[in-house]
Amino acid sequence: MDTQPRPFVPPHPTPRNRPPTRLELIRTSMRNPLEIWGEPSYAQPFISVKFLADHVVIANHPELIRHILVENAKNYRMARVRQLILRPILRDGLLTAEGEVWKRSRKAMAPVFTPRHIHGFAEMMRDRVEIFLERFRASEGTVRDIGIDMTELTYEVLAYTLFSGDIAADDADFAEDVERLLSTMGRVDPLDLLKAPEWLPRIQRLRGRHVLEKFRGIVRDTISARRDRMREDPAGAPQDFVTLLLEAEGPDGLSAAEIEDNLITFIGAGHETTARALGWTLYLLANAPQERALVEDEIDAVLADNPPPVEWLDRMPKTRAAFEEAMRLYPPAPSINREPVEDDTVTLKDGTRIDIPKGATTLVMPWVLHRHRLYWDNPNAFMPSRFWPENRDRIDRFQYLPFGAGPRICIGATFALQEAVIALALILKEFRFEPTPELNPWPVQKLTVQAQNGLPMRVARRQALP
Repeated sequence: MDTQPRPFVPPHPTPRNRPPTRLELIRTSMRNPLEIWGEPSYAQPFISVKFLADHVVIANHPELIRHILVENAKNYRMARVRQLILRPILRDGLLTAEGEVWKRSRKAMAPVFTPRHIHGFAEMMRDRVEIFLERFRASEGTVRDIGIDMTELTYEVLAYTLFSGDIAADDADFAEDVERLLSTMGRVDPLDLLKAPEWLPRIQRLRGRHVLEKFRGIVRDTISARRDRMREDPAGAPQDFVTLLLEAEGPDGLSAAEIEDNLITFIGAGHETTARALGWTLYLLANAPQERALVEDEIDAVLADNPPPVEWLDRMPKTRAAFEEAMRLYPPAPSINREPVEDDTVTLKDGTRIDIPKGATTLVMPWVLHRHRLYWDNPNAFMPSRFWPENRDRIDRFQYLPFGAGPRICIGATFALQEAVIALALILKEFRFEPTPELNPWPVQKLTVQAQNGLPMRVARRQALP
């Protein structure tokens, strides 16, 4: 008799069994785009249909995804619908810029995200997490929204690593401001789906202008303060993300507006994906005691040797696997939207031919891909063993895309993985999080995948610590 406990299956939308009507599509897109996708999206290697006078291609097959994101990436620009949502917030930041503007920004940022620089952040990451843990120590036995906690934690790590603690912001309201920004400016508007001109006002986004301007004010104040510091004491200014971008300013480098856009991209969104993934990881482990025990045992064993934090990512494969499985189930960036500049044709190895006409909405959907029945066993279950070292080679490079792929792969992927493992190791060495009756997280897409009802869990000390 099999005595193994069944894996935990967390909440997720049930796939539709029929295509949505136009009205249903608009309503669902506004409420929660994750609820749009139907059974074929989770079962077919690709889908090519006409909808709302638009040609839509949903790419699930790894070969097709590789072609779109890597082999013929030059033929694919950001989809207009995506840009209509993101550009009002980020303008020419790294996530939304294209062409030469994107190339300049990527080149300017690359030195900060080399392995050498990222490894140099490890001790600072550990120190900020240790300071943050005082909140949990003072809250033992109480219920906290762990999603908010992780947003504030990753913001603090970002502020002290990439910005040397010089962000001109009030930490107290930061998580609420991010939530307000994403709930207003980051939501799909019906005019976006209809590809209406940008000058037509989006009512929902009008409500978010105040918080967006607050974020832009924070960025301008941060830039102004750093300019003064660089002018008064050039040798004393920290060699961090802000200084690097300002040093790249000039006729052949970044404009002042591009520097502002990139800073707001990282302050407003750079920490958000890691925060959501950490929150989901703690939630999943709280509901899977057998998986949590494996992670706790690994953390206790490694930390007993007192290695430097730069080694933790490599020495804690089960902890990393839990985080990666959380990103599979709840990908922080659930959609990658492209459209071809010219007609494209893809022929798969099995001979299948796929025509993608110029301007077609071309969707690579990590939310769908990561739960696809052709590529994953028990796809809706939390099973971190998929990502254990001995199993990783079974996962195709293009069936798991938490950080994207190709030229536009997330520049901070290694930074995020290192930060996540350091945070999980220190948190789970000391604490457990117990589900509460109010805990009923429903995944909702607001740029990132968030828990609609929050992640209220009780903070508890571990009983058996080394």
